[in-house]
Amino acid sequence: MRLTLPFLGWALLTLATPALGVMGQALPAPVDRQTVTRPGSRIPTVAPADNFTGEVRVEPLFSPRDSAPFSGAYVTFAPGARSAWHLHPAGQHLVVTAGEGRTGQADGTVEVIRAGDVVWCPPGVRHWHGAAPDSAMTHLAITGMASGQAVVWMEKVTDAEYRAVQSPLSPRQQAIIPIAAFTASGELTRLREALPAALAAGLTINEIREVMVQIYAYAGFPRSLNALQTFAEVLNERRSKGISDPVGRDSSPLPANLDRGDFGARTRAKITGQAIDAPPTWYQLFAPVIDTFLKEHLFADIFARDLLDHQSRELVTNAALASMTGTTPQLRGHLQGALNVGLTVEQLRAFLDILESKVGRREADQARQLLEEVLKARAK
Repeated sequence: MRLTLPFLGWALLTLATPALGVMGQALPAPVDRQTVTRPGSRIPTVAPADNFTGEVRVEPLFSPRDSAPFSGAYVTFAPGARSAWHLHPAGQHLVVTAGEGRTGQADGTVEVIRAGDVVWCPPGVRHWHGAAPDSAMTHLAITGMASGQAVVWMEKVTDAEYRAVQSPLSPRQQAIIPIAAFTASGELTRLREALPAALAAGLTINEIREVMVQIYAYAGFPRSLNALQTFAEVLNERRSKGISDPVGRDSSPLPANLDRGDFGARTRAKITGQAIDAPPTWYQLFAPVIDTFLKEHLFADIFARDLLDHQSRELVTNAALASMTGTTPQLRGHLQGALNVGLTVEQLRAFLDILESKVGRREADQARQLLEEVLKARAK
């Protein structure tokens, strides 16, 4: 264990600058009027490599005083960067102001933190914090001092410790979510950016195409066709660079004698949590042909294709509906359906976290509220 020099009061740092004083100097003397420090007068510095992994920059804001024994700084971590293990004798508050990060504790737990989150680390608690693997993160750190000491530095965080955050969704399931969302919303630039990550997560070309095809039942042919064109362009670019992506198997042929109406009715019953398909409701009575299309096409022709299982298809559907407007009743129903086909509450909460971090907070907040309504109703 290494102790920092007693003059240090920044959030995480062992950097000595004139603004913070040096060892042996007294804390700034009290003054009888306010002081204002303007942007640009605080020079950011690079955090010391001994106590950090990756690129980290610090902008000091204020140093401790006799009447206010705590310091403040903005700390910005590049993707994958993090602090070493450390503790604060007087504790520390972190306010995440931008991006997504991680913070870990001695028991091995690692939590995701995002803009707007506030972290309190009590005195003496061994921990670390930094950016997510694929996102930068900035936080405001307010760190107390006890007996002239702000931080005790320890060993660096290993890659295994850093990546210990576990999602109840597999990497392939996680990768489906932004692909489905951006296909449904028509955000082709963001879709283009998400596709390489989906391929790296293990999705095959045929599985990604299947996601895009399924979306047409919810967002229409134009959105699906535009997404497929974007995907084809990405694959061509990757081939030109010598990257070969696995095509994967095709869907198994459907039985020639398949009763699509019966199959679709049983699939819909499973998703809605019924033993048998429910009696017709108003829309089925008002427009019977749409019920035929739902059963024979969506829940038979599409859902019977075995490239994606029903849990994956419900992730696709919920990501699409959450990214569209005017789909609240359908989103509520399919969140219920996701539970009915075997996704757990923890998996749906992870789905919402990924939706927020990869797609947007607005989309996630709406779905999060609906999920709580669904869970409350199921508990009755």
